Parts: sequence; structure tokens; C-alpha cells
Amino acid sequence: MSPNLLLAFLPTFFFVSITPGMCMTLSMTLGMTIGVRRTLWMMAGELIGVALVAIAAAVGVAAVMLHYPLLFKVVKYAGGAYLLYLGVQMWRAKGKLAMTLDGNKPAASRRQLASQGFVTAIANPKGWAFMISLLPPFIDASRALGGQLTMLVGIILCTEFSCLMLYAAGGKSLGRVLGRGNNLMLLNRIAGTLMMGVGLWLALG
Repeated sequence: MSPNLLLAFLPTFFFVSITPGMCMTLSMTLGMTIGVRRTLWMMAGELIGVALVAIAAAVGVAAVMLHYPLLFKVVKYAGGAYLLYLGVQMWRAKGKLAMTLDGNKPAASRRQLASQGFVTAIANPKGWAFMISLLPPFIDASRALGGQLTMLVGIILCTEFSCLMLYAAGGKSLGRVLGRGNNLMLLNRIAGTLMMGVGLWLALG
């Protein structure tokens, strides 16, 4: 990959990644309720999903997948319904992602959090379509694909992780403010509303 292409790719993907989207909203929401450290498990699943989408886009698999919209519909509706269910539970101060009224932290497992991030990343057809349009212009056809793809995916994951951390940290700070006094119900309802929004966004986007 030429230095000029690399320099052009860095700000391009940073702008794309930092823009509010489903994964960033999810990271902020979990940062509010479970803190940054536990949100890392969701981030791990999300980054695996993003890497798979990027690799598939680069090798042409995504182009084939986009010709089978029924597959995407099944995955995104199921994922959206699950996130919507979690949002309702949080709004009602129930479930494993809601803060209890005595201030105890939610008890979602690492696997549940990672699965949540993974499904959100791979179930978004717009993400696949975007990777298809973004990656090819930055790949030099005269050079080996493997090395270029490794570098591009590495940049994508580092950038995505940094942005997820920013949103999670912002969510944690907001959660601290809202969690003072008798605001735990309000915190759950804000986080639940955001989670439901991500679910609807995923299902209907």
C-alpha cells in the first residue's frame, strides 16, 4: 500500500468511525450502565464483526452476500428484536443490563456482551455496502492483497476501538451524573430508550 493511499485512508475512516452510529450508540449506552471496563467485551465482539465485514468486502464475499437480502433481513430483524427487548427491560429497570434501584451493577455475562457487539456489527447491511465502496479505492492492484488488507484492517480496528472507547467514556460520565441521588430510574430509562433506538435502527435501517 502506497504512503499516499495510507495517508488518505486514515482521516477517511476516522471520520466514518467517529460519526454516531449503531455501534457507537451501543457503546455509549453500555458505558452508562455497566462502565467502560465491562463494555470492552461488547467492543471485542463488535471489532471481530467489523474485521469479518472488512475482509469479506475486500475479497468480494460481501458483494455476493448483498445479492441475498433475505439473509440480511433475517439476521438484522432477529438482532434488532433482541436489542429492542433488552431496551424494554432496561427501561423497566429489569434484566441483566439495567441498574437496580439500590445501585447494583448489571449482571450481563461477557459472552452476552460480546454477542451483542458482534451481531450489531455484522447485521447492518449499510456497513457491508459501505465497506465495499470504501476499501477498493485504497487497495493497490499491483501489490499483494494480503499485506495491504492486514494493514487496512489493523487501521480500521484501531480507529474503531478508539472511537468506541470515547463513546463509552462519555456514557460513563453521563451515567455518573444521572446516577446521583434518585436518578437511577431516569438513567435506566435513558439507556433503555437508546438501546431500543439501536434495535429499531438495526431492524428498520
